[in-house]
Amino acid sequence: MDVQRESSMILKPIYEGNPPSTTASVPLSVFDKASYDTHIAVIYAFKSPTPPNSNLQTGLQKVLAVYREWAGRLGIDDKGRPAILLNDEGVRFVEASADCALDQAMPLKPSKDVLNFHPSLKGVEELLQVQLTRFACGSMVLGFSTNHIVADGHATSNFLVAWGRACRGLDIGPLPLLDRTIFTPRDPPCVEFEHQRIEFKSKKIINGHPYPSPNSDYSSDGVIVHKAHFTLEFLTKLKAKASAGRTRPYSTFESLVAHLWRAITKARGLNGFETTQVRISVNGRQRMNPRVPYEYFGNVVLWAFAGAKVKELLHEPVQYAAKRIHDAVSKVNDDYFKSFIDFASDEEKMKDLTNADEESVVLYPNVDVESWLRFPFYDLNFGGGAPYIFLPSYLPVQGMLILLPSFIGDGSIDAIVPLFDLKRALSPSKAYATLSTS
Repeated sequence: MDVQRESSMILKPIYEGNPPSTTASVPLSVFDKASYDTHIAVIYAFKSPTPPNSNLQTGLQKVLAVYREWAGRLGIDDKGRPAILLNDEGVRFVEASADCALDQAMPLKPSKDVLNFHPSLKGVEELLQVQLTRFACGSMVLGFSTNHIVADGHATSNFLVAWGRACRGLDIGPLPLLDRTIFTPRDPPCVEFEHQRIEFKSKKIINGHPYPSPNSDYSSDGVIVHKAHFTLEFLTKLKAKASAGRTRPYSTFESLVAHLWRAITKARGLNGFETTQVRISVNGRQRMNPRVPYEYFGNVVLWAFAGAKVKELLHEPVQYAAKRIHDAVSKVNDDYFKSFIDFASDEEKMKDLTNADEESVVLYPNVDVESWLRFPFYDLNFGGGAPYIFLPSYLPVQGMLILLPSFIGDGSIDAIVPLFDLKRALSPSKAYATLSTS
């Protein structure tokens, strides 16, 4: 498959009436500051017939007039604070073509090949990028990337749904809540948890050099990105096994993460006395009181950490791992989010701190879990119907799991699992059969 990029342009918002000022800015919220300063790319595939590129371009420009942040740039506001500058400098829009039918390029999976379907993620000034790749059969692949500092997955998926509606001539919705000042500290502040160790770290110098940025060059040699499919039947049995003896069963998510954590730990061949940890992203919208509106545009994510000795994780039944995960996630509640806001709102203290995000592509012996199970990615419709394939781009971060609903639409789940090249495959049937006896 040969993908040729035919044009690349900058698109700016199209406003009805007089355009707004391009000197305004939006200061980053405390949650934005804890997020990743990197582009996250996803891939959609749409079967023929699909609307022309001009429709998607115009729809994008219209929705950018509502979601202005994407057309801006990261910078510093007039008060010296990190901010999104609403300067309407625009987003990257690339048109491309492939020399075959989409069926000939199947199956699409997270490999280096899918990097051809979106612009480069390195050194990107634009906060949003789009690439439309047309196939000989009339099918289309959309490559879409955004800077995570601007918005989390929930907010980004709302934007995508709104873009689809604009392309179909419908009212733009959901309309975003753009006020990032809603997260205010309590009076007096009450910091109850160790946020400097969890969400932030000191801007210290190591061997005369500062910590590398998350965008530092790295080698992904030896990392293979597996795609494991978990059927609804398998998930039902796994949930029942993990919840045996409990009045209130563990969720499907908790059960599957417990299973994957154990399977990956076993496949890695870790020493029994080592400690392994799983980090789980937690959406705060429904955990805070009062709840953060569904339409809020920005980041509202913190992390839960569950740890265990390898020996205990593998020798205890799956309920052991599920309980540790459940307990860890339960602790990231309203109290924790409010404590974080109080801590991160102290601007004087934050001057010496920076994001505690991982800089390495090797999380060994730990695991990082991103759940995309509740995002309405399959609600994206430009006028030719919903996508029939959705997947993240190639992201060879060893140990970083992404869970997403299968395109089959029957409740099954796909797990994207980047690991070092292993002798045995991480298939759901083999892993379950192996671990069911441990």
